[in-house]
Amino acid sequence: MQHKEYKSINKSVRKKDSIQLLLGKPVYTEDMMPKDAVIVKLLRSPHANAIVKSIDTSKAKLVPGIVDVYTWEDVPKTRFSNAGQTAPEPSPHDRLIIDRHVRFVGDPVAIIAAEDEKAAKRAMKLIKVEYEVLEPVLDFRKAKDNPILVHPEDDWSVPSDWGAFVDRNIIASEDNTDGDLEGVMSDCDMVLEHTFHTKQYSQTPMETFRTYTELDRYGRLHVVSSTQIVFHVRRILSVALGIPKNRIRVEKPRIGGGFGAKQTAVSEVFPAFVTMKTGRPAYICFSREESQIAGSPRHEMDVTVRLGADNDGTIRALDVYTLSNTGAYGEHGPTTVGLSGHKSIPLYTGSLEAHRFAFDVVYTNTMAAGAYRGYGATQGIFAVESMVNMLAERLGMDPTLLREKNMLKEGMVMPAYFGETANACALDRCMSRCKDIFDWESKYPVRDMGNGKVRTAGVAMAMQGSCISNLDVGSATVKLNEDGTYNLIIGAADMGTGCDTILAQIVAECMDCSVDDVTVFGADTDASPYDSGSYASSTTYVTGGACVRACERLKKRICEIAADIKGCASEDIEFEGRGVRILDTGDFIPLTDIGIKSQLNNGIAPEDTVMHTSPVSPPPYMVGMVEIELDKLTGLVEVLNYSAVVDCGIAINPALARIQTEGGIVQGIGHTLMENVTFNEKGKLLESSLMQYRIPTRLDAGKLNVEFENSYEPTGPFGAKSIGEIVINTPAPAIAHAIYRATGTWFRELPITPEAVAMSIKQQ
Repeated sequence: MQHKEYKSINKSVRKKDSIQLLLGKPVYTEDMMPKDAVIVKLLRSPHANAIVKSIDTSKAKLVPGIVDVYTWEDVPKTRFSNAGQTAPEPSPHDRLIIDRHVRFVGDPVAIIAAEDEKAAKRAMKLIKVEYEVLEPVLDFRKAKDNPILVHPEDDWSVPSDWGAFVDRNIIASEDNTDGDLEGVMSDCDMVLEHTFHTKQYSQTPMETFRTYTELDRYGRLHVVSSTQIVFHVRRILSVALGIPKNRIRVEKPRIGGGFGAKQTAVSEVFPAFVTMKTGRPAYICFSREESQIAGSPRHEMDVTVRLGADNDGTIRALDVYTLSNTGAYGEHGPTTVGLSGHKSIPLYTGSLEAHRFAFDVVYTNTMAAGAYRGYGATQGIFAVESMVNMLAERLGMDPTLLREKNMLKEGMVMPAYFGETANACALDRCMSRCKDIFDWESKYPVRDMGNGKVRTAGVAMAMQGSCISNLDVGSATVKLNEDGTYNLIIGAADMGTGCDTILAQIVAECMDCSVDDVTVFGADTDASPYDSGSYASSTTYVTGGACVRACERLKKRICEIAADIKGCASEDIEFEGRGVRILDTGDFIPLTDIGIKSQLNNGIAPEDTVMHTSPVSPPPYMVGMVEIELDKLTGLVEVLNYSAVVDCGIAINPALARIQTEGGIVQGIGHTLMENVTFNEKGKLLESSLMQYRIPTRLDAGKLNVEFENSYEPTGPFGAKSIGEIVINTPAPAIAHAIYRATGTWFRELPITPEAVAMSIKQQ
């Protein structure tokens, strides 16, 4: 483990944009929208599966203030994917900007462009659509090999083979086994098997999807959007609109929350199409209802776990099968499902003799799913960790001791995690520390509090990743200014995570300067070096790695410029933070002199750009423990205490890491106890506003206690790994465990509502 004392690393530095936000400065997409922008609205399908037989927009176009109305007949006929992942993006190309065949309640039927919102809404009511209503496939358990095809079109395509069979409603399938699974299972003292169901949860960022577009002074399409993926948006628009990428510029301002929702290009194509048709600036802002019914929520999954173990608690075999519902379109479908097994099975590498992971991803006539913090690992960890807790209860064994007996430890090779080695793993120390700060021994027993209320506790552990290994890249440009300060230019998107600040801390540590001396700019496809974007927990690890390498190369360039000043070799000069020193004479040259020299009779650029990738994705680890109070009369579950200990390597900014952890825990509590997604018999989502779709507030989270157990990741910047996604993964299995101990009932479907708890108690 690294014990070096850093100046800027492992320090809780104030976020770069905090003052602007506190003062209410105009930093978001809507703040920057041109005042003369055309307002774009979408008429959406009321049917889950239908063909538009005819559409009459004539009366709508007569409404004062209407610029135009566009239908399926007006848009390009090239299919594309909305998924914001590195090319070649594996999701099927199954979308049109507007399709005559609508596939879920909320699918766009017409684009309305108006001078103001009032005119757009008035025109929307005057559009007459005749539908041929078809029977939908709403139950994802019945989608595979269903005679009703969600995508019967001839021009459906997929860029890579993930086991897609569109004529079976399957967009991806796989089956991998390591070891003699059935032989080991048959030799185990006991085999447990259950299926766990998680729903299509919405990320509900406070800023809904929104984009404005315009033609710049060169006639190029300029897109300003609340997005995590500026370079991928450029690619998506290029395919959808048939425009060369060099004719498109995408930038993001401050993002009002993403959590993965904005890793999908949900809103960008519509105003872009209007701008290209009219030549005018255009703006779209999804209402909260639109964001709920036509966003990019978490994938609904059934995860079936078969666990083989011996009576002494040794977990010898794990078999995980996941059925994932991608919805009406396939973005992120092939990639999300893999994490349900690859980020859950390896937790028990310490004892496993064999494992299997298989999956199918199917189309249904529901809203298309996308990326959400945890990205499939959340669903798989709920299932596997619940199964391990079931084993502990069946054996009468403390679940923390059961995990300590079987868990992954540092130095172990993880066959279920692509054969990577856990070079930095403090999972065992996370468990030990969490037991101490939570006071596990006293809170775990079931305690009768009187008045029908009981208190008890549950536990879970988790892992995630730090990038998509051998694929995604991060880039950074570090530039010296003439006053001795630095510019950091990135393509990653700060969506409230504080990555601008964290990357500035990395540069400040490398260049031995103050964080205030590093100005951060990003993300803009015209000005930023290419970056895969802010997703897959990759920014600190991958883009941070690019920052380290760029700084090392910039130091050499600074020494070369100084050598030109002194007429000596650059090898005779040493970088010293605020300047350089000549080794022979001891002379010191300040950075300001070097900055000025770089602009006078100079051929050496005082900047450097580095693109960085990684052949591995070192996992962060986490242990979470929850204490609940359950009212047996009403079924109400109150979270009293939640303690978590996280191994994210070396935390670059502990305050921001703690905030990330606390926020993820609260989101996980929401998934487990209150956030619900239900469709009626026609496929209409019932929770279409925050009145019906309840998300947790600070009052629902109880007391949060977050600490860190450092490991040192040798491939990460200053030993860092990721933290953004893992933090959402432990609440569901931990809370479900505590509820079982309080009621004697295992809940294998989320959310676990008071009604469900009360009914289970009544049935007992």
